[in-house]
Amino acid sequence: MENIRKIFAEKFGSPGSVYASPGRINIIGEHTDYNGGFVLPGAVDKGMVAEIKFNGLEKCRVYSIDLNEYSEFGLEEQDAPKEHWAKYIFGVCREIIKRGKSIKCFDSAFAGDVPLGAGMSSSAALESTYAFALNDMLDLGFEKMELAKIGQATEHNYVGVKCGIMDQFASIHGKAGHLMRLDCKSGEFEYVPFDPEAHGYKVCLVDTCVKHALVGSPYNRRRESCERVVKAIQAKHPEVEFMRDAEYEWIDEVIGQVTTEDYIRALYARQEVDRLLEACTAMEKGDYELAGRRMYGTHIGMQVLYEVSCEELDFVNEVAKECGVTGSRVMGGGFGGCTINIVPVDKYDNFISTVQAKYREKFGINCKIYPVVISDGARKLA
Repeated sequence: MENIRKIFAEKFGSPGSVYASPGRINIIGEHTDYNGGFVLPGAVDKGMVAEIKFNGLEKCRVYSIDLNEYSEFGLEEQDAPKEHWAKYIFGVCREIIKRGKSIKCFDSAFAGDVPLGAGMSSSAALESTYAFALNDMLDLGFEKMELAKIGQATEHNYVGVKCGIMDQFASIHGKAGHLMRLDCKSGEFEYVPFDPEAHGYKVCLVDTCVKHALVGSPYNRRRESCERVVKAIQAKHPEVEFMRDAEYEWIDEVIGQVTTEDYIRALYARQEVDRLLEACTAMEKGDYELAGRRMYGTHIGMQVLYEVSCEELDFVNEVAKECGVTGSRVMGGGFGGCTINIVPVDKYDNFISTVQAKYREKFGINCKIYPVVISDGARKLA
């Protein structure tokens, strides 16, 4: 924070207010948001920090410390900035204005320590920082869930990413020592106590440092697979809105009406609902071993049924098993990125050194390790 304050003073003079929002992890519940299922994210101890001050001008002046880039933009639709990162901030401003609120132009400098490309949602942290800050500074009166929706709408309308609500939700609502079980169908959520260290575990991400180029739109294709199966089920069971609502026998009833690919995608989506609920119940009882087994089950589902894993992720998952890691799975959309791992404290150092050595030997590149500490959500720092 001191560095941000120093740079802000150099660029813009007198000090402003400082706000922060975190990135997030998701313990279990992958590709479930658009299937009306549940997710189980937690905010992490890495995020974005911004200093902001209203400037009385007709334009916002924003400096990205990490990129050493500067952007100026007005608040009208035609004023969209060229810089990709600035579109997130501009989009938040526009989404607030669309909701009938007036905002003032500001000066700002920001920086972050969310690892880029690791699936910890640095973009949602950036959106949440500015949505939370403007809401607080101008007393706009938005509830936290509406702030998350402002961030999501920014992705949809100004960045071109049709994301679910989880990333922004977790960044805004995060609470130290807790995960959040979010029902993506109803929008209801509850905090689930999560204190792995008290139970003898550590949580870490292993970043494969690969992202496989995707042909076409594989995420959209999987979503469409699930939607086609839902449509087939609805002929006999009109109450089914999402895969989450379907009984297993109803999925089997339509097996002759859908492709094998659509069937196995839908089966994964339905199974993931059960795995998440079982993992939640287990963690509430302190049974991290059962929760870990459900995480391994998710990895197999993403590997075999949803087919969004890759050789590198599967390799890390296998090394985790060999090292006695309690739970390990792909985190995020897949095709590269990270695994998330719950590791017994007494096996942690061996797992880290083993996976680093074996990964380098197998693929000729280094994987990265990110220890995870569950932390509070968006907040004012100064």
